[in-house]
Amino acid sequence: MKVDLIAGARPNFMKIAPIIDAIHSAKNKGKIIDYRLVHTGQHYDKNMSESFFEQLGIPHPHVNLGAGGGTQAEQTASIMVGYEKLLNVNKPDICIVVGDVTSTMACSIVAQKAGVKVAHIEGGIRSGDWTMPEEINRIVTDSITNFFFTTSHIANDNLKRSGIEDRNIFWVGNTMIDTLLKYQEHFIKPKIFDEIKLTHGQYVVMTLHRPANVDEESKFRTILNNILLGVNNWPIIFPVHPRTSKLISQVMSNINTNLLHLVEPLSYLEFNYLVKHSGLVITDSGGITEETTVMGIPCMTLRDNTERPETVTIGTNQLVGTNPENILTCLNEFKSGKRKQGAIPEKWDGKSSERIVEILLNLFD
Repeated sequence: MKVDLIAGARPNFMKIAPIIDAIHSAKNKGKIIDYRLVHTGQHYDKNMSESFFEQLGIPHPHVNLGAGGGTQAEQTASIMVGYEKLLNVNKPDICIVVGDVTSTMACSIVAQKAGVKVAHIEGGIRSGDWTMPEEINRIVTDSITNFFFTTSHIANDNLKRSGIEDRNIFWVGNTMIDTLLKYQEHFIKPKIFDEIKLTHGQYVVMTLHRPANVDEESKFRTILNNILLGVNNWPIIFPVHPRTSKLISQVMSNINTNLLHLVEPLSYLEFNYLVKHSGLVITDSGGITEETTVMGIPCMTLRDNTERPETVTIGTNQLVGTNPENILTCLNEFKSGKRKQGAIPEKWDGKSSERIVEILLNLFD
């Protein structure tokens, strides 16, 4: 059995690393399965991509399509052309796509047109927000996927409502949590921790990159000011996403920066060290809310919706919304001791990838 694993952006590597481990484990037990790791080149940054190969033990890709840059349409086209050429030479039995990035949608389309079955890890998650490119990617991908590996009952229900048959839905858990649990004892303390003398449980980790929060200067400034007002003099560590860096210099000119510490994007092991030892995370990312849920760290999400509702209903995540005025209210409640407690969703146990590989072997037996 030959498997293509598609990766294009930072979160993909976290989700694919344990799949590679599970495939190696199956091969060592005599199972006939192999993989080809295809990096589309959608995103590339030394700290945001290369470090995953080094720190998570991921072998370098067999193929890099080099499709970075350009508009979303240009990038989609570049990925599709590159992957089509690859399939014309050598087809796998199945193409596995993960998450909801452009590479996920583009490669699933090409695979299906080439007669290659598609499996989607994290199938069925929905935010309901069509202004997010990721939501379009999810809907298109799931409309042409053969097999769905899901993280929750909610995702299962979303798929069933869209007409997907039960026999094609496999509730396996969360492969990103497989990676988190495997490496949590190997997190690396970043230099910033000792440089500014952080105290465990008494600082904030913040990530912001979504257009609704960072693309308009006055709103971005208001968000930062309200966070600074509400954090009770806790330092804020802010790894700046490339998208956010476009406005950061203008915004920072009128902000009290004594508590706000801007850092370059951190490696996976460094970033999660900061999260694990923090008192609060403020973000507009989806994946981080899953990690904070498993680590038991309170999290406030500056979005009006989430494609990962189990992090709110079960986990430690709280939806604050995109209105900057909500931030102070939520932070004041946090300071008063109203800190959200949570549990870990079922099957987020570090064994999701083993389940996926076992299912694949049965499907293609």
